[in-house]
Amino acid sequence: MKRALAMSLVPAAVLAAGIGGYEAGRRDLALPGWARLVSEMEPANASPEAGGAAKTGRVIYYRDPDGRPFYSAAPRKTADGREFLAVYAGEDVSLDTGAPVKEAASATPGADKGRVLYYRNPMGLPDTSPTPKKDSMGMDYIPVYESEGAGGSSIKVAVGRLQQTGVRTATAVDKAIVASVRVPGTIQLDERRVTVVSTRADAFVNKVAEVTTGDRVTKGQALLQLYAPEIAAAGAQFLNDLGAATHNSTLGGARQRLENLGVPPDAIAEIEQTRKVPLSITWRASRDGIVLQRNAVEGMKAASGDVLFRIADISTIWIVADVPEYQLGAVKVGAAATVRLRSLPGRTFGGRVTLIYPQVATATRTTKVRIELANPDGVLLPDMYADVEIASGSDDRVVAVPDSAVISTGTRQVVIVDKGEGRFEPRAVEVGRQGGGFTEIRAGVASGDKVVVAANFLIDAESNLKAALSGMTGEEVKP
Repeated sequence: MKRALAMSLVPAAVLAAGIGGYEAGRRDLALPGWARLVSEMEPANASPEAGGAAKTGRVIYYRDPDGRPFYSAAPRKTADGREFLAVYAGEDVSLDTGAPVKEAASATPGADKGRVLYYRNPMGLPDTSPTPKKDSMGMDYIPVYESEGAGGSSIKVAVGRLQQTGVRTATAVDKAIVASVRVPGTIQLDERRVTVVSTRADAFVNKVAEVTTGDRVTKGQALLQLYAPEIAAAGAQFLNDLGAATHNSTLGGARQRLENLGVPPDAIAEIEQTRKVPLSITWRASRDGIVLQRNAVEGMKAASGDVLFRIADISTIWIVADVPEYQLGAVKVGAAATVRLRSLPGRTFGGRVTLIYPQVATATRTTKVRIELANPDGVLLPDMYADVEIASGSDDRVVAVPDSAVISTGTRQVVIVDKGEGRFEPRAVEVGRQGGGFTEIRAGVASGDKVVVAANFLIDAESNLKAALSGMTGEEVKP
């Protein structure tokens, strides 16, 4: 009865061998249990081969001679004509290597790898044990040796797992990191290029030129004519001094009075040349620009200091940008800036940062940064909105890795270094500037190191990275 039962279970065992062999090749695991079951059911009736391990019982299946996960229930040959190797019921073998368990038992497991540090979950779950154990599915926990654990900071992932999870790496390189600070801005007038036309004495406006707000004027262009009693009296005194002057000091005092009243030099020269005080003094523009304000009206009385015209030179203008407080450290005086206007799509204007205002707005937590731009054609007008891009960083080359390589744990930054052959080491790093998709690494990674840039967190889940990270802080790996 037992014999018949054993013979009926052989086909099932062969099928299980094929399935188990496939899973072993896929998971990089050994499946000793099923072969032991067949060995117990089949009595030993074969003698060991010369020079090899004992091969007892019946042939239960045939395996690939190269150790690949290919199996057959009947004799079979490879594509190049070699015979598949027979596996007997008395053999408890690893389907990956084909080494008999008796030979494996005679050798010390992991003798060349040092002592066992701990045992990790075979499915990659964050569960470890100081002693051998099985998981809920009966799978043995996998030992982690000193040479593999590297003191608890290095981990190993099977090659099949790496391919399945899509792990990708990149090389840390030396490069200059140049980032851009993109902020909104507003066009403003250059305060140094604004002129006010006014008198220093009470006057009456006789005539105003055909100039209105927004018109462009040139230096020396007549703006208005006015009569001022105080200026007329000073002009008469100047004529008296010219007719009876015997000392240059007296003549200089009369001229100085006219200049103090704001009389233009050309008007003083006209009085000196014609020897007459004109009823109306012509006031002219002192610079090229546009009229921002016109308050002069013919026939009006202008008090001393009243603004009659306000003129601004817009050949050079300012862009005042609002830079957030957290980005302020990346902006330096002299940095190049690119300005794009929403009203002029496709055009860009270049300038440089000339001033960082020494104050942070409490409501917006931003600081104003002034950029000076040339405006020769006058298309940049005051109060226009602009998009500003300020270059930051330097041309100094530093060690840099892709941004995706850095894992932030909240208290520190970690980079996974690929040490080859499926081994990975998490390293705490000190990061610096960011820009162009790269992060500066000031400490922890050297140029040329390979770092993981994709599936970082899958490595964490599959290879018990949490235990390795705790080892970095000096904690022992515990179950």
